[in-house]
Amino acid sequence: MRAIVQKVSAASVIVDNQVISQISKGLMVLVGLGADDTREDVQNMVNQILNLRAFADLSNPDKMWKASVKEIDGEILCVSQFTLLANIKKGRPDFHRAMPTEPSRETYATFLENLGQAYKPERIKDGKFGAMMNVSLTNEGPVTFTLDTRKFEYVDQGRTSGVSTPKGQA
Repeated sequence: MRAIVQKVSAASVIVDNQVISQISKGLMVLVGLGADDTREDVQNMVNQILNLRAFADLSNPDKMWKASVKEIDGEILCVSQFTLLANIKKGRPDFHRAMPTEPSRETYATFLENLGQAYKPERIKDGKFGAMMNVSLTNEGPVTFTLDTRKFEYVDQGRTSGVSTPKGQA
């Protein structure tokens, strides 16, 4: 499971010219589900997102990387994005590592449910699964992180993908 997490002052999702979700200060999270991802991956990602210290200390704004989204009472806007698991071959994306649509829909719903149970469900927003969306955000910093539950497993052995891995792990 992979997520691109961005610290935002605002973010929104538009589907069919209608704003369906929007947040103010918090995190914008693009979520990619791998074909072999499990409930353990889902819970691991929930924990990584909620414990990520992307914000400054509330009592001392000069102290960066001290507070999580929970500690600032921020919001989280999640958007499912299977393209995060793409492998690019000769300029063409290959999505064989992404979870198929129906299991992905269920796993993504579980992810949102777990995120709401671990934080505040009213602070969790999402896009529309499978829809063509326009996602807008104002990235603070900019601050952007890539989180993986299976670090280095997304790189195919014996192929050059442009991604470097520690010796012996690819």
